[in-house]
Amino acid sequence: MSNPLKKTMVFLGLAEEDLDAQNTESAQPAAPRAAQTAPAPKPEAARPPAQRAAVTPLRRVTPTRQPSSQPMNEILTVHPTAYADAQVIAESFRDGIPVIVNVSRMTDGDAKRLIDFASGLTMGLNGRIERVTSKVFLLSPEHIETGSDHSQRNDSGSFFVAPSA
Repeated sequence: MSNPLKKTMVFLGLAEEDLDAQNTESAQPAAPRAAQTAPAPKPEAARPPAQRAAVTPLRRVTPTRQPSSQPMNEILTVHPTAYADAQVIAESFRDGIPVIVNVSRMTDGDAKRLIDFASGLTMGLNGRIERVTSKVFLLSPEHIETGSDHSQRNDSGSFFVAPSA
């Protein structure tokens, strides 16, 4: 095998070395070839019968972080200007701190994206997200109870349009 391209192809598994070896063997005399083709054991006979492995069921992962039983002594207020500020919101919320997010300084597209992220964050950590005003939202962790002076309002507006009174 003197062709470097062929050697590379064989090394990468794109070509078989046997094809090249057969070409060189055909040029050799027939007598040594007969000696090389001695009966070899069949690979199927050498292999033991296949056995099925036992399947281990996956266990359900339980969260290791327990909600803090300490009294609430901090609320974080964030005025994000870009979507990159979502990291601060997520880290604080994950630590059990309620977060008030005021998206009035953001463009509508980035604000919707941030609120979508916050919604997923609260859903994943069993918290709640509540709209306070048209562009202010409260993210409350699982262990924080919130009350409202309004009975269950029927908001017909979108996230970014104030409902008509």
